[in-house]
Amino acid sequence: MKKILNKLFEQQRLTKQEAKEVLIQIAAEKYNASQMASFLTVFLMRPISVNELAGFREALLELAVKVDLSDFNTIDLCGTGGDGKDTFNISTLTSFIVAGTGNKVAKHGNYSASSVSGSSNMLEYLGYKFTNNEATLKRQIDETNICFLHAPLFHPAMKAIGPVRRELEMKTFFNMLGPLVNPSFPQNQMVGVFNLEVARIYNYLLQETSQNYGIVHSIDGYDEISLTSGFKLFTKGNEQLITPEDLGLKRLNQEEIFGGDSVEASAKIFVSIIEGKGSEAQNNTVLTNAAFALKTFDNSKSFETAFEEAKDSLFGLKAKESLSKLVQ
Repeated sequence: MKKILNKLFEQQRLTKQEAKEVLIQIAAEKYNASQMASFLTVFLMRPISVNELAGFREALLELAVKVDLSDFNTIDLCGTGGDGKDTFNISTLTSFIVAGTGNKVAKHGNYSASSVSGSSNMLEYLGYKFTNNEATLKRQIDETNICFLHAPLFHPAMKAIGPVRRELEMKTFFNMLGPLVNPSFPQNQMVGVFNLEVARIYNYLLQETSQNYGIVHSIDGYDEISLTSGFKLFTKGNEQLITPEDLGLKRLNQEEIFGGDSVEASAKIFVSIIEGKGSEAQNNTVLTNAAFALKTFDNSKSFETAFEEAKDSLFGLKAKESLSKLVQ
């Protein structure tokens, strides 16, 4: 690690292979807490390079507990977190709305990085039992159109660095890695990122894969489509700036999509929305995210058609049915 740290302190970048090797050594608990904290801090002081992120990603996927869901055409809906915006659980609700349309969702998630309640906090609170048993996950996705992959059960490599990340209490490059290391390798992905720089790195990495993907970043800093501003959408070979007005929707104020100040309060908002009792602002936010997820499966589908499909899932309580069956 000393050699790597000296290289980094001299403002040099790691090669893809060096980045991969460091993460494999971290997973093998070869370094002490001070060394790991120093290593993480470097990437808080300067942007991560494409090769560094690619190397970290390769290491985590190599060390992951794999799950084969290739019998299904799945999508992952996952944000990087770390935007510090304290919204309600938009990507988790979006996942159930997409599942309610009959499409298959393999959602990768974790406890919160920067907000009160991450997807794992929410599902655990609602009574879901995390598992990495492949047969169970296949049955869940078959019967409810959705399964949930709680990251710590699939990435034992993260265990060694976990305490250091918690003590630092800051977002690190591991926040960027989460959406890139779904252990089921879904064929489709819609991912939200907390800044444009990360969006461009993701776009570069995902172009090299066979995935259908959409990367979104709201210009005012959200790692999802917030409708509080225009948002950037990156797809294979395309980059667009889209405003709420372009979609025929009203621009929102930030306070309209705030989450609760505890997991319990966040769950109350979550349940209210999935029961079709959300505010217009809350509903339009999740429905817009769901519509773009549906367009990721089939880009020829118009936004209007996809939005109507999402509405039918939410207000026809099909999303709620998916959640109820999954928790049972």
